[in-house]
Amino acid sequence: MRSVVLAHEVDWGGWRDAARTLALSNVPPDEVVWSVRAPSDLFAEQAEDMPMPKPSGVFTVSRALVSLAETVIQAREPERFALLYRLIWRAHAGDKHLLEQVTDPEVNRANRFAQAVRRDTHKMRAFVRFREVVEQGVTRYVAWFEPSHFIVEANAAFFVRRFATMTWSILTPYRSAHWNGVETSFGPGASPADVPDDDKLAEYWRTYFSSIFNPARLKISAMTSEMPRKYWRNLPEAAAIPDLIRTAQARVDAMVNTPVISAPKPTNRFAQTVTELPSSGLARAAVEVAECRRCHLWEPATQTVFGEGPPDAQIMMIGEQPGDKEDLAGRPFVGPAGQLLDRAMAEAGIDRTQVYMTNAVKHFKFEPRGKRRIHAKPDTAEIMACKFWLEIERAELAPKITLMLGATAARAVLGRAVTISRERSKPIPLNGSTGFVTVHPSYLLRLPDEEAKAREYVAFVADLRAAAALLDTV
Repeated sequence: MRSVVLAHEVDWGGWRDAARTLALSNVPPDEVVWSVRAPSDLFAEQAEDMPMPKPSGVFTVSRALVSLAETVIQAREPERFALLYRLIWRAHAGDKHLLEQVTDPEVNRANRFAQAVRRDTHKMRAFVRFREVVEQGVTRYVAWFEPSHFIVEANAAFFVRRFATMTWSILTPYRSAHWNGVETSFGPGASPADVPDDDKLAEYWRTYFSSIFNPARLKISAMTSEMPRKYWRNLPEAAAIPDLIRTAQARVDAMVNTPVISAPKPTNRFAQTVTELPSSGLARAAVEVAECRRCHLWEPATQTVFGEGPPDAQIMMIGEQPGDKEDLAGRPFVGPAGQLLDRAMAEAGIDRTQVYMTNAVKHFKFEPRGKRRIHAKPDTAEIMACKFWLEIERAELAPKITLMLGATAARAVLGRAVTISRERSKPIPLNGSTGFVTVHPSYLLRLPDEEAKAREYVAFVADLRAAAALLDTV
């Protein structure tokens, strides 16, 4: 038997290296015992095997399996290490489509663990409340949270991005995370007594929650499902809940008896289409996609960016993914690339309001660099995860022309790797539609040479004009 003792509960690096070495050494799962070193265990070193020499050979598993393992390792489940190694062992043995077997007991169990971790992650990001602490004239912020799983380390980067200008600590029973404005550090668990009782931020949360509370949509069971009572004692706004529930009916009556002047209806937004077509598959998808968890991209993104345009559009334009501006606005093609596309469409004689515009991937994938978020190209697993939504859009719209902007969009539609220079500007038969591939407008923005940029822009406009002309032939 091989005994592997990990440094701590989420020792991803230690588990990954051990799993790789064991698999390449042909050590089957039933011959490995996984455990975690206790902080006070003086004999932990004696419990471990001597390090095995690193074996030679190639060890490759899918990115989707690696992503699943990174999530599952955070689950508060002692068997997770062994379960993940069994999956790695099977994938390494040649089961390339392992994760597609959703009814497989081990795959199903791993997915349930991952779902529980993601749910706990959502709760942490929603319910952490900082309190102000002033020590020797220095202000810092402290929060207490009780996660169900080992998610502190994995979520620290999220809070660094969101509260980069604050000096803060998040204390939990298992682990504590600290940000000093420069770097993140982790320490042992703490207790609620380490957090001050009240401060001006607590009053802010109570006021904010009371102001957004809608008595007409009060559903206590739904509220307690989304905001479980276990978190109430750590939420300043929870103190306002009993009074808000007690006065809800009186406030509803007052709202009904108060004349309301409706705001103008939105124009050129798919939200209007959703209102007009509540029973359509496209409208339902526009609502359901907001809760999509098919890949990990939903976690750092601000929101889902679904397609936009009339439901009877004859032209469907598909880009790669939302950018920074789109992620914040919740609309496709509103950033620099979208503005360039608008100009090119106008020159090509295409009315944007008559085109359905969307992306192959519905969440913004990026790499943080200081305060900036730099675009990162979606990988195959992320494209395939989001293809579910793209197929709904294509099936519901049934456009005459499907215009693919860039290689990612073409791959999502055609199901294969595409070289733009080889496929560009040629009609491609699709089921019930005609496909047309061209460059993504962001490609033009990245060209450093002004002469090349002008030349490529003319070619891009020509492509748009040629795609629109196909309407007369189909």
